[in-house]
Amino acid sequence: MDTATLPPAAPDGAPAGPPRRTGWHPLDVTEVRQLTADTVAVTLHVPAALRDVFTHHPGRHVTVRHRWAGTALRRSYSLCPPPHAPETLRLVIKRSGPGGFGEHATTRLAPGDRLELSPPTGTFALPELPGAHHVLLAGGTGITPLAPMAAHALRRDPACRVSLVHSVRTSADALLADEVAELKDEFVDRLTVLYVLTREDPGSGGGPLARRLDAAGLRRLLAAVDARPGRDTTFALCGPPGLVGTARRVLADEGADPSLVRWELFTSDDTAPRPPETTGPPPETAGPAPETGEARVTALLDGRPRAATVLPHDPALLDALLRAHPDVPYACREGVCGSCRAKVLSGRVTADRQHALDERDRAAGYTLVCRARPRTPEITLDFDA
Repeated sequence: MDTATLPPAAPDGAPAGPPRRTGWHPLDVTEVRQLTADTVAVTLHVPAALRDVFTHHPGRHVTVRHRWAGTALRRSYSLCPPPHAPETLRLVIKRSGPGGFGEHATTRLAPGDRLELSPPTGTFALPELPGAHHVLLAGGTGITPLAPMAAHALRRDPACRVSLVHSVRTSADALLADEVAELKDEFVDRLTVLYVLTREDPGSGGGPLARRLDAAGLRRLLAAVDARPGRDTTFALCGPPGLVGTARRVLADEGADPSLVRWELFTSDDTAPRPPETTGPPPETAGPAPETGEARVTALLDGRPRAATVLPHDPALLDALLRAHPDVPYACREGVCGSCRAKVLSGRVTADRQHALDERDRAAGYTLVCRARPRTPEITLDFDA
């Protein structure tokens, strides 16, 4: 998954600085549990020497790298421990198409296999607001970061309450429903759970919420959970772009404070090109845009500068950086996961399809290196910012 949020304050017990972005850690699979016909929960063993690296903070994600049949498969997943065992390193993996890591995980992965994981990273988290009403809206596998966030908030802040809305096609597609039910039993007075079944016949038990979520439906849901946008209500959204986009528009229309709305996408549904957006401080003297020539990029990563030359045929800055420094972080290459998020310190870049960034991220100078092209001959990026 990948993050499309403002950087939150560090949770209690989190490291003071940003997590290390580079390196791969081979971890053994200890359990593969079937959740639905096309989804599994994969638990991995974390040796004592790596427990600090993989300490769970809700909302962070890892990139999985697995070599199979001569191909390196790479995908980003939210950390999703069970509510009763937050120290467990578990990933929920869905098969989304042939040939990808999801197909491998749901059909071949078994205990004893080994996967390579990046250190956890990401900024998707609930705002620090004691006593708040946290409204969480998940679409499909978007439940994987939100369920742990709900458990963490309820246990950490006895004055808060949580409303969790999960939109799925049918009741059989409701991932982690058993764990959410256990959490509901534990916090019966402070946790509200609603399911929206978009493709199930209401006569089968789906009830009045068995419909696709549109703007009107979202407004009814907000009223059903008594979610009044204000200074004491936060929102976290995770799911496909259509659902997240609709929810963001509804919340904006209802007057929700943008700083209290956090969101994350797990896929892209682009059907038409978007105009590119330029990011970076205006140069004192504008150099020529290197559309037909080379550019030089310097990237700060884990406190070290990494230099590379961007060639005219490179699709993005990421390609140039990977050619010289294979440890540069990335996962999806579609502008969704946010693994390659970096701040433009000098020079300017242009990029499209930056789904994992919002207006505030871009205004603060952030870009996604997998989508960015140079607009000036010299560029400096900071992955650690």
